[in-house]
Amino acid sequence: MNRPTPALVTPQAARRLPRWVPWLLVAVYVLPGFWGRDPWRGADLTSLAVMLDMHGGGPWLLPQVLGEAVLPLAWLPYWLGATAIECLPLPTLVAARLPFMVALGLTLACTWYGTYRLARLPTAQPLAPALGEAVAPVDYARAVADGALLALVATLGLAMLAHETTPTALQLAGVTLWGWAGTLGWAPAAARGVASASLLAIGATWAGAGILSLSGAPWLVLPLGLAHAVWWWRTGVRRAQIVLALAGAAAALAAAWALLPTGLGWSAFGWPDGFDVLDTAAWRSLGRLLAWFVWPSAALALWALWRWRAHLRSPHIGWPLTQTLIVLLASVADGANDRVLVLALPSIATLAAWALPTLRGSLSAAIDWFALLLYSGAAVIVWVIWIAMMTGVPAKPAANVARLVPGFEPALNPLPLGVALAGTAAWLALVAWRLGRHAPALWKGLVLSAAGFTLNWLLLMTLWLPLLNWGLGLRPISERIARLVPTQACVAVTGLSHGDIGALRLHGGLHLQRLGSHEAQRCPLLVAGPRTRGLDPSQWRLRADLPRLRENRERWQVYERVAPAADSAS
Repeated sequence: MNRPTPALVTPQAARRLPRWVPWLLVAVYVLPGFWGRDPWRGADLTSLAVMLDMHGGGPWLLPQVLGEAVLPLAWLPYWLGATAIECLPLPTLVAARLPFMVALGLTLACTWYGTYRLARLPTAQPLAPALGEAVAPVDYARAVADGALLALVATLGLAMLAHETTPTALQLAGVTLWGWAGTLGWAPAAARGVASASLLAIGATWAGAGILSLSGAPWLVLPLGLAHAVWWWRTGVRRAQIVLALAGAAAALAAAWALLPTGLGWSAFGWPDGFDVLDTAAWRSLGRLLAWFVWPSAALALWALWRWRAHLRSPHIGWPLTQTLIVLLASVADGANDRVLVLALPSIATLAAWALPTLRGSLSAAIDWFALLLYSGAAVIVWVIWIAMMTGVPAKPAANVARLVPGFEPALNPLPLGVALAGTAAWLALVAWRLGRHAPALWKGLVLSAAGFTLNWLLLMTLWLPLLNWGLGLRPISERIARLVPTQACVAVTGLSHGDIGALRLHGGLHLQRLGSHEAQRCPLLVAGPRTRGLDPSQWRLRADLPRLRENRERWQVYERVAPAADSAS
């Protein structure tokens, strides 16, 4: 039975964005954060450390750093990064990041195309007008898909995690690819015919399952695969297509299991041993995270679910909702982990797009005014602090920067400044356009949110990038240590995290060996981190005690060998 749709759309509102607008928006969103940014501490540096280890001759079947395994297990992101470093005649960091730039682009593209195909379904169409021209399904689908893309770009939690060279970035692409594959089973067949569309759906399903299984998230393959099969079965997709899709997912899981080193089980992928669905602490943590991490998509998605509540069994609402619920439960099972929650953002953005055909003018205007005030105010703060860094005026922000990031010396770089000025001018022009009297469009209510967030991301990655690299990265201390090392000499390390080791290799260009290994016995220097328990004073003498940033923060020590005896550490 066809239920009444809550969507009321005129042909004027179904206008699509000019094609250059989303392309420009995606470029401005994707490139900053990959280009010119040092990897900051944590998972980003750890992933690069594994890639450098593989590039230097380390094993490819057990990701590790100086002989120590890196868990949770993942293979594909490290393989891609190491292969790019090996094969591309580019600087190491640029080459390693290229596959992840493609992964983010794939995430954005699959979100758009998946929403577009869902919007072509008969159950998703708006009410036909009693008088006047009806909306063309293709125009309507494009406008809704534009809204989903804008909603995803505007989501606060996506930017940092999607711009890292980590397994999370590939998992995000795998989940989104799988979501798009599901839509291929329902939407009108492509011009190549039903058979071609079916093969594409099966291939995309296999690719999504393979990416997830080999990127550290095989625990998502089973629930997503079952949900995929149930939705296809409910909507009349051919049984052979369902069986082939499930077979590909099973093969991906089998491949992940086959690659597991002896003695390790599924817990090596980071999945907790138990899951208490009634764990109130995990749910409270998830609620606090959702309050900002998924803004503004979550608010629009909730509105869409209310307005389309009679269509929860229709694929255009039910399929993205199913994906969202699976990932939310997975996040709770992992203690409200934001790296799991980010995998729900594309499906939440798809749900948010379905709010746009139902929004009242006053509610859309309220969202716009909030975005205008929030992002304009944030941009003003970024500019004021940058001016204070460069000129010393206003004095208080300049003093705060000097106190928080000692040793940083700002320098004027014309290219980032020009990009920041161009982005700010484009924002002002967009605000003037939005405040003008223009014909309504479905995506109009999300333009300011997406563009405003992108502007601030651009300003941070241009004006503030040297400051952030200095304060959050490990290049300064790595280069200071590198200046103490004789040419071609190896350096022993102890008490350092995988990411710290990656920074010394990437920024310092050092040849490192883990203390206690046979190779480390010939190293004249030792770098010890804060986790070092103690060293034999008969073998090592302190040469330098270096703060990572400020004197009262984490410190690294550089020791020089005083005896040729074998290494020992207590």
